[in-house]
Amino acid sequence: MIIILFGVAGSGKTTVGRLLAQQLVWEFYDADQFHSSANREKMQHNIPLTDKDRRPWLEQIRSLISTCLESATPAVLACSALKAAYRRQLHVNDEVRFVYLKGDFSLIHERLETRKGHFAGPELLQSQMDTLEEPPAGEALVIDVSPAPGEIVQAVRKQLGI
Repeated sequence: MIIILFGVAGSGKTTVGRLLAQQLVWEFYDADQFHSSANREKMQHNIPLTDKDRRPWLEQIRSLISTCLESATPAVLACSALKAAYRRQLHVNDEVRFVYLKGDFSLIHERLETRKGHFAGPELLQSQMDTLEEPPAGEALVIDVSPAPGEIVQAVRKQLGI
């Protein structure tokens, strides 16, 4: 199984993903590591990425997912995957499960203001919220991000039966 934790910057994808992967003894990947230096530069300057900017990034992530599935390597992936089209591209097969980390603007903005050392700052949050296409019922597990990361991990594990 590949679990893709998705949502806007500051929703806890990396924190929850690392903790979940650690508990399950699975591989963990942060999709931010696959962004080009040009994409990182844009985000550092609060310039939202376009679909064209994201295309090669999504292709790399899809390749990673395919490799994990082919080698029977379970993994957790933290990836914004804001649009339905992006999630469709990453849905290699039914072993790929999506978990939407959902939170309200004020909570996530507060988190982003206190976060250090990340190229995506609070200035990008509104554009991410505007881009976000929430999944319809049944397309993804929806988890509220207001509890502590450990509680979120337990909710994910319980609802996915792992």
